[in-house]
Amino acid sequence: MIKVAVVGLGKMGLSHQSIVKTHPDADLVAVCDSTSYLLDVLGKYTGVAGYSDYQKMLDEAKLDAVIIATPSKYHTPMVRAALEKGLHVFCEKPFTLDWQESEELARIATEKGLVNQVGYHYRSVGSFGEMKRLIDIGAIGRITHVMAEAYGPVVLKPKGSTWRTQRSEGGGCLYDYAAHPINLLNWLFGLPFSAGGTKLGKIYSADTEDEVYSTFYWNNGMSAQLSVNWSDESYRKMSTKITVWGINGRIAADRQECQVYLRDTATLPESYDAGWNIRYTTDLTKPVWFYVRGEEYSSQIAHFIEHCAGKRSEVLSDFASAAMTDRSIALLVSDAETHMRGEATQPVVAAPKRRLAALFRR
Repeated sequence: MIKVAVVGLGKMGLSHQSIVKTHPDADLVAVCDSTSYLLDVLGKYTGVAGYSDYQKMLDEAKLDAVIIATPSKYHTPMVRAALEKGLHVFCEKPFTLDWQESEELARIATEKGLVNQVGYHYRSVGSFGEMKRLIDIGAIGRITHVMAEAYGPVVLKPKGSTWRTQRSEGGGCLYDYAAHPINLLNWLFGLPFSAGGTKLGKIYSADTEDEVYSTFYWNNGMSAQLSVNWSDESYRKMSTKITVWGINGRIAADRQECQVYLRDTATLPESYDAGWNIRYTTDLTKPVWFYVRGEEYSSQIAHFIEHCAGKRSEVLSDFASAAMTDRSIALLVSDAETHMRGEATQPVVAAPKRRLAALFRR
């Protein structure tokens, strides 16, 4: 049994603890949060040990792994402390708010031989997995262009704020929303070498952007447009979609389905025909033992626990891949800052974290 602690009992933390509590290979032995009421309730009804002091929990509880679901600014010190204790770590996205810190933590985890995973749950959605499989086998030939989108109703008025909408706490729309389609782009195509035409626009928020528009470029000539807006009330909840154009067809995937158009010139994958094909997520997703909000949430935690237990060896969404996403976000920040100064755009590979804050002080 893998002895697990969940840190941070917000929406995601409570979901994770319920999933861990039911997994046959996991033993939820501790939770950690600053809210005593939550600790009291969980202690009373589940018997799990509650801590308000993270370091004390690491020192006292006999753990194999931790799941960190705190506000983003706490990720770096908490992940580092867990790795120093020799614990496997699952960290919610975004990984960190500084790509250099992300890469350092990825290096430490690798050197220590510890299982490490970041909660980019769309990698566990069957439709996006089918998109990746088709791209990897060359079903639509050479990729020319991609559209990556995410929209939803997070910030719909100027008053009030949460840690998600504070630049130093959650990273804003860039890290909270745009990170998802960017991570999928990284999963499919790797790290872009530059970004151009970036707009980080405010609609309601005072401290951060509410919309993100840009174009990524890869060395092979492929490009990807990014369109993200978390102040779009025409959506009931977050909607993420990737559309890929190739010389032999097109693939579009979202949470519900994978739509594939194959030209007559395409080498047809098994069970696919020329013209339109649709594969539904319900048909592409394996059943899970416990359902909370979506199969993908249980699936990603199961992957982590089973990896810790030595039952899996494949990597799903490790620290290194999350660091690639943080580095891609830094490209956007650097490009947006360049345009604000009125300078010519130059290809870049990274931006210091101080630029992120400076961009919104102007």
